[in-house]
Amino acid sequence: QVQLVESGGGMVQAGGSLRLSCAASGKEFSINDMGWYRQVLGNQRELVALSRSDSSTHYGGAVKERFTISRDNAKNTVFLQMNSLKPEDTGVYLCNAVVTEAGFSGLFTYWGKGTPVTVSS
Repeated sequence: QVQLVESGGGMVQAGGSLRLSCAASGKEFSINDMGWYRQVLGNQRELVALSRSDSSTHYGGAVKERFTISRDNAKNTVFLQMNSLKPEDTGVYLCNAVVTEAGFSGLFTYWGKGTPVTVSS
């Protein structure tokens, strides 16, 4: 089992910035991909940003050039720097990790509980 704990959400005015963090913990695991999704009530989760095991990154179209994902592999932590925030960025931001675990074959997907972000106009 892997636990993901997000932090850094909050309220900000349009044009402002926030930095989200997500730390993974557990026993004998290795992270492949790690990223952020957001969900607005009643809608599906949408990809915000993804950091792959090969160090490549991928962003959802709505956040390109405004958000930056980074990763500290030594600390099993992923960050999301969000700049030039817009009201439509409002939602719950959820951390996601795809991992391998010692003693088990295959990949496992874990989700954090989410951190809320509210951007006012």
